[in-house]
Amino acid sequence: METISFGTDGWRATLEEFTAPRVRMVGQAVATYLRDEGLEGTVAIGYDARETSRGFAEELARVLCANGFDVVLPERDRPTPLVAHAIVDRDLVGGFAVTASHNPPEYNGVKFIPDDGAPALPAVTDAIADRLAEPDPLPEAEHGTVEEVDLVGPHADDALALVESITGGADLEGLSVAYDAMHGSGRDTTDALLERAGASVERLRCERDPAFGGGAPEPAPENLETLIERVTDDDGPDLGIANDGDADRIAVVTPDRGYLDENRFFAALYDFLLESDAGPAVRTVSTTFLIDRIAEAHGETVHEVPVGFKWVAEAMAEHDALVGGEESGGFTVRGHVREKDGVLMALLAAAMHAAEPLDDRVDRLLEEHGTVVQDKVSVACPDDEKARVLAALEDEIPDAVAGTAVEDVNTADGFKLQLADGSWLLVRPSGTEPVLRVYAEASDEARVEELLEAGEELVEPLV
Repeated sequence: METISFGTDGWRATLEEFTAPRVRMVGQAVATYLRDEGLEGTVAIGYDARETSRGFAEELARVLCANGFDVVLPERDRPTPLVAHAIVDRDLVGGFAVTASHNPPEYNGVKFIPDDGAPALPAVTDAIADRLAEPDPLPEAEHGTVEEVDLVGPHADDALALVESITGGADLEGLSVAYDAMHGSGRDTTDALLERAGASVERLRCERDPAFGGGAPEPAPENLETLIERVTDDDGPDLGIANDGDADRIAVVTPDRGYLDENRFFAALYDFLLESDAGPAVRTVSTTFLIDRIAEAHGETVHEVPVGFKWVAEAMAEHDALVGGEESGGFTVRGHVREKDGVLMALLAAAMHAAEPLDDRVDRLLEEHGTVVQDKVSVACPDDEKARVLAALEDEIPDAVAGTAVEDVNTADGFKLQLADGSWLLVRPSGTEPVLRVYAEASDEARVEELLEAGEELVEPLV
């Protein structure tokens, strides 16, 4: 039990620790939690493209069925956001996604999604952790059933209807898109949705490979070189889109910029949505202040939350936000399930680009609101040392960073040092990897590098 811990987005571990007996314990804990909450009915169990994911999903299904719950499974690996959508669409009592998202193939993971389709908050995951136990089946006559169902069609129908309501039409006729599934669960889902909306799609790495080509299905620039080369060619497609391993995140590639920084995509998205609607935005502490500048120009507000989409989702409900997002490429919008959705965002990004090239929109936003640059680095730190390092850091907060005074310290998630020149430095623990993240934002790349170096020099001696 000690090895099972729920981080930023569920429990992830290498396959040495992520074993069938422990997965069954998680299944039993959720079954007990649901019963204790008075919830009876059907549970969805989805899974990603990893070699072991279907087997772990079936283990969960057996445990839930043995506890009296009916289970619906997709016919194959499908994106995590489709599971969240199915929970709401089918009025289920909750669901699981067996996925390690962007982690390398030697990892796997599981997350529980409550009946509202939003990520589970700590009150829920703590309650599940308290109930970890060996499976305790009911008499066979009381067992539930398992059914394979279509998760793709209903999600696609709702995504198309939502984008049409935002844009006035979801017709992408004449738009060409290169789509990179990174061998993950977005294949035959994101690309199929784009084609259904009328786009012509060129597919890259849209074959299942449980080893993800020998790397991690992380849609970072260094992992998308072929997509970037293709889109920036003179005869390339109009737009490039990639998803991570379980397709809850998006990366966008444009002809002029190549890889479009997720912060700038978020800014473009919010600006686009404000053309036809109104409302605040929710962003994490590690996400750009450019969102705040756009909001201020439209008389709107921004709500800052800790890293983790569960906090984004909670604040979106509390403030009826128009959009919520994070710098790692996870976004959702009002009117959709409050879970990050790289499939929906691919369709919306294509519709945005069809209305006005994303490069032009970003250029205009930077001209109006000022250039903003952000980057991050990681400092190795064992999980069991993170609390000690952060406690030590509290006593080491400087009066100035890289020659600029610290005006404020935000401790909502780690330590965010807001500097007198409008730049900031953030140190926080990763919830998915044994590292501390150091983020910086400023008006140019040189200043960001300077801040990151100062951040590393501040943290490394404490590890």
